[in-house]
Amino acid sequence: MNKIYLDNAATTPLSEEVIDAMVSTMRMNFGNPSSTHSLGQEAKILIENVRRQVADYLHVTPAEIIFTSCGTESNNMIIKSSVEHLGVERIISSPLEHKCVSESILDMKSRKGVEVNYIRPNQKGDIDLEKLEQLLMASEKKTLVSLMHANNEIGNLTDIKKVAELCKIHGALFHSDTVQTMAHMNLDFSDIPVDFASCSAHKFHGPKGVGFAFIRKASGLKGIITGGPQERSLRAGTENVAGIVGLGKALELSLAHMEDYTRHMQQIKSYAAEKLTAEVPGIKFNGRSAEMDNSLYTVLSALLPYKNPLIGLQLDMKGIAISQGSACSSGASKPSMVMMMVLSEDEMDHCTPLRISFSHMTAKEDIDALAAALKEISADFIIENTNVEHR
Repeated sequence: MNKIYLDNAATTPLSEEVIDAMVSTMRMNFGNPSSTHSLGQEAKILIENVRRQVADYLHVTPAEIIFTSCGTESNNMIIKSSVEHLGVERIISSPLEHKCVSESILDMKSRKGVEVNYIRPNQKGDIDLEKLEQLLMASEKKTLVSLMHANNEIGNLTDIKKVAELCKIHGALFHSDTVQTMAHMNLDFSDIPVDFASCSAHKFHGPKGVGFAFIRKASGLKGIITGGPQERSLRAGTENVAGIVGLGKALELSLAHMEDYTRHMQQIKSYAAEKLTAEVPGIKFNGRSAEMDNSLYTVLSALLPYKNPLIGLQLDMKGIAISQGSACSSGASKPSMVMMMVLSEDEMDHCTPLRISFSHMTAKEDIDALAAALKEISADFIIENTNVEHR
């Protein structure tokens, strides 16, 4: 059975060019980048070349790019160090954040007594920037605002430029989890005055286990993993040279083909919304995920008109890999906080969310197969419910 992969928001398959670049690095450039001999310095040069490549993409300086293991580590470092080393006493965020952000914030509240203010989104999943400004004006405490660029479950986009500008006006620091948008959108941090941002390579066909943090120079942020002087003493430990090279190659490919990839995925997403609407009566779409202008083109969040907690397993048995929510919370028995924010109590009780996420490798035939499978499952489910009602 050929697998159909529609869970690209969780992770993406590695590009063959990325694999080749990493294998070559592991074979030929195995030196420790901290070593002074030529083998070590050759590995160091590879790292610095990728650092410069990332910096050019974001229009920042190479010194502002710190390689990490993933977006989760980057977000933890930024939030916790902001409290530990920058004197942050208050954090403004939203209930829609990724768990690595929300749990880091709660950790700082518990251990350091940080005040936490949440901006509750509307039912479309939008953040009220007027409410943000009111909160920024309400306290003299040193504040960190942490709001993600694109939601990983419903795809809603936040105007991070406006958020960053508000933060600058009111003297707050701004951190954005940009894991879902990095290498998928043009990001210019010389124009967007964000202080901190994060990236995971595996979200754009790079390897797992490598990412980076953008840390605005002169911010004063310090590392939380201590030891050696690697990564400007902000992240101790021998660098993952092959992984960093893989990140660089994946970024290179994404930027070179961004226009074509974007157009393809927008068409696939639009086709998916139309096809599922036609084949699954009563289906709805969560947040702004079905909108082209206000959401990320890689994510479509659907709501099936019946309760079926086994839908992911049923689709997997039909050869379709898909998610009912964030991969980081898919094993939880409770619905995600994102779904709790955007769905009504009745929808929570009687409907089933489904996250469909695309890459440039997704074909219309994949969407046809998903629609046919959901049509079959939906029909069986409706018949089953009808039989129950007649007993």
